[in-house]
Amino acid sequence: QVQLVESGGGLVQPGGSLRLSCAASGNVKSIDFMAWYRQPPGKQRELVAGLTSQGNTYYPDSVKGRFTISEDPAKSMIILQMNNLDLEDTAVYYCNVQISSPAVENYWGQGTQVTVFS
Repeated sequence: QVQLVESGGGLVQPGGSLRLSCAASGNVKSIDFMAWYRQPPGKQRELVAGLTSQGNTYYPDSVKGRFTISEDPAKSMIILQMNNLDLEDTAVYYCNVQISSPAVENYWGQGTQVTVFS
């Protein structure tokens, strides 16, 4: 099993930046894929950044160039740096990891609120 705890959410004005952190513990050596999702009010959860164990990244067009996902292996942390935030980035942000050993499983954090207000 993997336990995930997010932090770093908060209030920010348009154009501002936030850095989200996700502390992973447990079976972290089996993590194959790391990601951040978000769920805006009244909408479905969506992928905003993905990072494979080989270092490949994925971003949807809506955040490309503004969001950056990275990991700090020494601290078992998954980071989401968000720059130039706008009102549409308001959402609950969730950390997610997928492991493949001993079986394929997905794990989620509890979520952290990001609110962009003008």
